[in-house]
Amino acid sequence: MEHVHHHHHHHDHGSIADNEGLRKVYIVSIVLNISFVLIEAAIGLWKNSLGLLSDAGHNLSDVFSLLLALIAFRLAGTRPTEKFTYGYRKGSVLISLLNAAILLVAVGAILVESVHKFMAPVAVDGGAVAWTAAVGIVINGLTAFLLMKHQKNDINTRGAFLHMAADTLVSVGVVISGIVISLTGWNIIDPIIGVVIAAVILVGTWDLLSESVRMSIDAVPESIDRDEVLSEMNEVEGVKDVHHLHIWPISTTETALTAHVVVAGDAEPESVVAGIKHHLSHAGISHATIETEREGSECPDHDCC
Repeated sequence: MEHVHHHHHHHDHGSIADNEGLRKVYIVSIVLNISFVLIEAAIGLWKNSLGLLSDAGHNLSDVFSLLLALIAFRLAGTRPTEKFTYGYRKGSVLISLLNAAILLVAVGAILVESVHKFMAPVAVDGGAVAWTAAVGIVINGLTAFLLMKHQKNDINTRGAFLHMAADTLVSVGVVISGIVISLTGWNIIDPIIGVVIAAVILVGTWDLLSESVRMSIDAVPESIDRDEVLSEMNEVEGVKDVHHLHIWPISTTETALTAHVVVAGDAEPESVVAGIKHHLSHAGISHATIETEREGSECPDHDCC
């Protein structure tokens, strides 16, 4: 039986890599946060505060997150080559995987030091801890504010915004511990705060690690509901069936899809594909390759070569 195949390619690269305003926001945010990390770590060593040191480690993860998003600008703009037909976009996934591994090591170091301080508590300057962490509230809050107006258009920016907002709350916890130590002299509160912060880092890192591993093996991104996408494609007028559906991440910000669509005999393939692409764009799928087959001439048992 003769097969009628139409190949349609839809590529919506967006303008993230060319968004100069957002790029500048990332640069300013990185400079602010790396400066604060160095200051906080120095004061933590000087005042022997595990709370400040662990918070500095957490803020360093923010710098990695911001750097990753900035690198994504470069990766998103790379052109395809004969060997890398999607450019180097997948590199952003590998970087996030490395970042997660480094953060897990940092969590382990914080927990080991916390155990030591539980067994042998040392005096901590609560006032210095509170004042330093208060600066962190300002830095993290300012960074979140700078990212806020951009976070609706980019999932990486949205993640960075939520991360910085959460860190603002963590810094509030460190301030509270500093005040408690100043008023009561309960130095044990310092390693307790260290454990709490390590737990916060671990939760965020675990999500980053699991999603990075999933994306590195081309699993359907967590932000995409495959069943919902399939249902919406089948609801498009003129679509009789959808098979050979594949969804995978090109990078941390772009998702691709390929599928075979059986088109009703009286439907226009171009119109059907246009309707499908409309639904896919709203689902966050920017790269789609749709192969159409006329009803009655589709591949036997959906086993197309």
